Amino acid sequence: MTLPRTAENALLAEAGEGTRVQLQQIVKSYAGNTVLHGVDLDIAPGEFVSLLGPSGCGKTTLLRVLAGLEIADDGAVLLGGRDVSRVPTNKRDIGMVFQSYSLFPHLRVVDNTAFGLRRRGVSKADAAKRSLDALALVGLADFADRLPHQLSGGQQQRVALARALVTEPKVLLLDEPLSALDAKVRVQLRDEIRRIQLRLGITTVFVTHDQEEALAVSDRIAVMNSGRIEQIGSPEQLYTTPATADVAAFVGLSSVVAGVAEGDHVTVWGQRLPLQAPADGPVDVFIRPENVRFAGEADAATDALVEESTFLGSVRRTLVRTESGELVRLQHSPGIRPVFGDRVRIALVPEQVAAHPRG
Repeated sequence: MTLPRTAENALLAEAGEGTRVQLQQIVKSYAGNTVLHGVDLDIAPGEFVSLLGPSGCGKTTLLRVLAGLEIADDGAVLLGGRDVSRVPTNKRDIGMVFQSYSLFPHLRVVDNTAFGLRRRGVSKADAAKRSLDALALVGLADFADRLPHQLSGGQQQRVALARALVTEPKVLLLDEPLSALDAKVRVQLRDEIRRIQLRLGITTVFVTHDQEEALAVSDRIAVMNSGRIEQIGSPEQLYTTPATADVAAFVGLSSVVAGVAEGDHVTVWGQRLPLQAPADGPVDVFIRPENVRFAGEADAATDALVEESTFLGSVRRTLVRTESGELVRLQHSPGIRPVFGDRVRIALVPEQVAAHPRG
């Protein structure tokens, strides 16, 4: 999709540097069950931050507190340094996109997009012009006169995005907006959202349980578990240096194998590997699929049986079971085609690994 030039689109022409978002010691409970335990999050102006975690970890609740749809039991929400903890949603200058499109079925696309502007008292002509700018931004200028049922799911979600952007909010909140779409459309719209966000410079908070989505679009990712942020960092930091076992297990694919740590190295299958952080004694070592390889008889390695092998296009991913019963994934050339029951030997690439004490 080719975006309009800045001079041709009022949204882009007036794009600022974004707004700082601060969540300070946010606590939220339902019926005595605490779902957010003093969460702190500081988002820089114009930053794209994803809240990532399994279902029930508190990420959507945190987003709803930021939006004003839920009121925190304790803590503060600051937008641009202003405390909005008790300010209603419609006074926070926030744009939201949900998993459901929530379009008015009887209104044309341009009128759906203009709805928020008309509610704010913007004239019909100005609202229509700004709506067309927003639709051009998401690649739907030619669909302005259609009704929602005449659009695909991906197109309807773009309308929802345009509607959120047309009021030029300080902050954009996205609550799993792609989960109802098929895989190809999801990737396309994900990338378009990121490109638009960069062009507008709008501070964005994106809730998802899909790690690939978060890794692809985020400046930083906050990994949540049981109502707390376990680690926040760039996608590269979370993938290469996970702070906890839960982060290592959730971000990317990892195989957990036994090792013995001694200072800044750990021994696995007779191989010494560098550790991300010093440790001593028995540890669980987190091994990425790309850091395991098939080995020859002369290599320091371990014997294993092939459990399954999956063709993924440019690579093949194979699951093996070692003699000690550990399940290990390898990522390798699709030209190597192991089958169930094959006996193989596997070794590790001498890359730095994460490890945590056993038990």
